[in-house]
Amino acid sequence: MLVLFETAAGYAVFKVLDEKKLQEVDTLWREFETPEKANKIVKLKHFEKFQDTTEALAASTALVEGKLSKSLKKILKKLVAKDAHEQLAIADAKLGGVIKDKLNLSCIHSPMVTELMRGIRSQIEGLITGLPSREMAAMCLGLAHSLSRYKLKFSPDKVDTMIVQAISLLDDLDKELNNYIMRCREWYGWHFPELGKIITDNLMYCKCVWKVGDRKNVSTADLSDILPEEIEEDVKTAAEISMGTEVSEEDINNILHLCNQVIDISEYRTQLYDYLKNRMMAIAPNLTVMVGELVGARLIAHAGSLLNLAKHPASTVQILGAEKALFRALKTKRDTPKFGLIYHASLVGQSAAKNKGKISRMLAAKTALTIRYDALGEDSSAEMGAENRLKVETRLRHLEERGIRRISGTGKALARADKYQHRSEVKTYDPSGDSTLPAVPKKRKIEEMEEGQTEVTVKAKKIKVEIIEEEDVEESEPVKKKKKKKEKKQRIEEEAASTEEPSTSTAMESTEKKKKKKKIKIEQED
Repeated sequence: MLVLFETAAGYAVFKVLDEKKLQEVDTLWREFETPEKANKIVKLKHFEKFQDTTEALAASTALVEGKLSKSLKKILKKLVAKDAHEQLAIADAKLGGVIKDKLNLSCIHSPMVTELMRGIRSQIEGLITGLPSREMAAMCLGLAHSLSRYKLKFSPDKVDTMIVQAISLLDDLDKELNNYIMRCREWYGWHFPELGKIITDNLMYCKCVWKVGDRKNVSTADLSDILPEEIEEDVKTAAEISMGTEVSEEDINNILHLCNQVIDISEYRTQLYDYLKNRMMAIAPNLTVMVGELVGARLIAHAGSLLNLAKHPASTVQILGAEKALFRALKTKRDTPKFGLIYHASLVGQSAAKNKGKISRMLAAKTALTIRYDALGEDSSAEMGAENRLKVETRLRHLEERGIRRISGTGKALARADKYQHRSEVKTYDPSGDSTLPAVPKKRKIEEMEEGQTEVTVKAKKIKVEIIEEEDVEESEPVKKKKKKKEKKQRIEEEAASTEEPSTSTAMESTEKKKKKKKIKIEQED
């Protein structure tokens, strides 16, 4: 049996001396404890040294990709000419398949071979003669640096690093521009405060300040290329009656320098945005169509790379960027957030507040598909993104119109709304058709009922009147006794005071008259 072993210095081919000891896989490591024991198991047959680092890098990249390099092919052809009947132990099964197809050489890859490779690697300095350890270490270090540099340079996963850096720089420029513009408005506002209220656009404000300088120059300056005619007239009239303080030329020069910086940064920001848009359309066209350039770039930057973003499920894509809110909700046992960075997509912004959660969930599902298509697919067209965006738009339209039909879902709500109710079709007998009497209209029935009610109320009133009369009769007997006593008292009092009027007799007469009047009124009403 032959063993193919790859090192940083070159290819080594060993011949196994005792194949019986290889059967004991668990105790094979004991045979490689010392160089002497290792030389009893394997023996170096051929060693092909690399001429320089470039050849070593080409051979190692071919091994990583599972391909057969030219130098390895020459070595194996020599072995086939001499020992064609021998089996070749290979560390990589994919490389073994390639060797078997091209050179018709039987290859072995098993746990036994793995343990054998580990033992050879531990005693490589003693097995390969004529190669100092210092030189071997230098070759390993040089090959490692070259291989890592090659991977960083040509790896397709690292192309989206430009997008991550560009979107980060764009956010930093927005923050700096905001700070600079606020400082410029506040600084120049001491000299010409009315200008800030007239011109609301920040870039136009800085351009106007940079062109005018001192407010005394507004009347002679031509601002037609910056401002419309109406606003230009307002600025000139406001400059004549301005309440700002006077400033020196040195202060004006510093303000103009700040305005120049704002103008330059804003122009660079527009260039950077165009660059980011072109890179996004080249690397992730379907993602760009679904959520836009800025949101797609922020998703890639948050995940680290497009390939890492493709590994996330749709539920993670939906709340990507809202990790603090998610863990806070889980800790306090409240509702989890419905959206993260995807909230700034145009489709979510178009929907109503009650539908934002549904649209963000569907948009995240379709976005996850487009991300995987961009990261792992070979086609670079944006047709898939356009189709998925159309589906989300139709779903949004149905939700806004409160449509009954559903594109996806189990339809449980519809089942509850349209619940089946059994209705019997058995007809009951109608006895109204049996009578021969003429039918009485409803109005006549209502009039008869009202007449019956009026008769009952009249009878009730008569009974009340009779009860009142009986009570009056009962009350009249004790009144007569009192009259006699009062008459005696009046006779005695008349002698003392003849001028007093008989109050008791008149009061009794008035009460009797009132009672009679009440009885007459009640009888008239009846």
